[in-house]
Amino acid sequence: MLDYENKYKGKLVAGIDEVGRGCIAGPLVCACVIMPLDKENIIEGINDSKKLTSKERARLNALILDKAIAYRIIEIDNDIIDKINILQATKLGMKMALDGLNTRPDIVLIDAVKIDSDLYQENIVKGDEKSYNIACASIIAKVYRDRLMEKLSEKYPQYNFAKHKGYGTKEHIESLLKYGPCPLHRTSFIGKIIERGRYYKKSSIA
Repeated sequence: MLDYENKYKGKLVAGIDEVGRGCIAGPLVCACVIMPLDKENIIEGINDSKKLTSKERARLNALILDKAIAYRIIEIDNDIIDKINILQATKLGMKMALDGLNTRPDIVLIDAVKIDSDLYQENIVKGDEKSYNIACASIIAKVYRDRLMEKLSEKYPQYNFAKHKGYGTKEHIESLLKYGPCPLHRTSFIGKIIERGRYYKKSSIA
């Protein structure tokens, strides 16, 4: 996990990642973090957030936020996603997270995406599996977004966001077709789902 970071010894390295890009409801969350890379401060167990249990993520999240030299977490809401599309929303959120740091890094490692920045950046496919800093960013973004969706689930209990976090699971789609969209749903994502549901409903009646 430190191979990329070791290429830039003596430099301040930032990692950027996003969570929620594939969801059909809720915001996109982007995080940027600069972690200390001396042996005494390396956190054991850091990995791609998707490969960790919620309990492991919560424990590591607390350690990352405590040890980080700097971090920033940004929400891009569903209205912006619908307006500019998910790729542009991802780039916007990542840039805002980077620009919002109170410490300027020398190097930026990003999970797959290239953003508009004058800083030297390395774009790494599956970076959350290969870079310590990107993995740390993925963890804090994931924990932040999961907790946010759990809170929003209390406001919109019929969709059970606390369970699926806005991803298009069978349960979520069934709730969407039953109750219709709420203000958190990404209209650019759910149009075909709703049309398909109407088609099947008409077909069953016929």
